[in-house]
Amino acid sequence: MDIDVRQCVWEAGCVNTLPLIEQVTACCAPLTASPLSEQDADRLAAVLKVVADPTRLRLLSLIASSADGEVCVCDLTAPLGLSQPTISHHLKVMAGVGLVERDKRGVWAYYRIAPGALPGLAALFTGSVAAAGAPAGLVSSAPMAG
Repeated sequence: MDIDVRQCVWEAGCVNTLPLIEQVTACCAPLTASPLSEQDADRLAAVLKVVADPTRLRLLSLIASSADGEVCVCDLTAPLGLSQPTISHHLKVMAGVGLVERDKRGVWAYYRIAPGALPGLAALFTGSVAAAGAPAGLVSSAPMAG
């Protein structure tokens, strides 16, 4: 498993793997509340690295704005002008950090924005979980123990 995509969290002697976006939104205080620790900054930078790609931003926009709230990979090739394997690669990276969720139906995969992923990420910058629409408890105001 790629360490850029998922990070390991040690809990009571066992290792749990969480999508990076969940780690960032669950344990990092909003940027306006307190300075980020080095570990939290590394986690946030890894998520931002994923969304910093223009193709991935367009994919997020296409999925989020779709009428059904989900899109088949087969419907993303024409708007982006990219091959299906290239789009699938980008979506796999995005799913790896918890930005999108995948549902396999026959030979095709359908993607939707993961619940709370974008509002939780936005709340890190705005400092307002309620204003961003993130579920309660998604962003902790307490700094992560490390």
